[in-house]
Amino acid sequence: MSKPKILAFAGSTRIDSFNKKLVKIAALGAREEGADVTIIDLRDFQMPTYDEDLERQEGLPTSARKLKDLMLAHQGLLVSSPEYNSSISGVLKNTIDWTSRQSDGKIPLDCFKDKVAGLMSASPGVLGGLRGLVHVRAILENIGVLVIPNQVAISKAHEAFNLDDTMKDTKQEQQIKNIGANLTQMLLKLN
Repeated sequence: MSKPKILAFAGSTRIDSFNKKLVKIAALGAREEGADVTIIDLRDFQMPTYDEDLERQEGLPTSARKLKDLMLAHQGLLVSSPEYNSSISGVLKNTIDWTSRQSDGKIPLDCFKDKVAGLMSASPGVLGGLRGLVHVRAILENIGVLVIPNQVAISKAHEAFNLDDTMKDTKQEQQIKNIGANLTQMLLKLN
């Protein structure tokens, strides 16, 4: 593989999301290591709450199919997940639930199987979203994703960014870039 393809997104739809800022920094680190990175916004892939009856009646929503196709076209995932009530955000869990379903003759979980992911989080709280990352890691690993060991949780996120969306603490910014760089290096080794 000459250029690993990585899909990057935040588990938030908030316009000025700290996690959207983080994932862009991690994407820069991946690009600097030679990856081809596609950054998406889950706001552009809105889906109803997962409901098996709805799936049986209507199949996968169009936005879930589009996102699933994007995921299938990439070998890696960069995910920045906010922490909601000590866990994963509803929009990220719903995205995983819909895209994990079988569609168009493909097997369930096909867009997660054999993927490699890098995780990060930002939160105004003192733990930076660390408790939520435990759940994201467990879910992804359980559905066949290899999650790289290093992850970063940025606390006091409301104070962490400059006006241009760079981080005030250059060491933290480098840690986030390293998530993207390490993911790229892992993909190059595996492929």
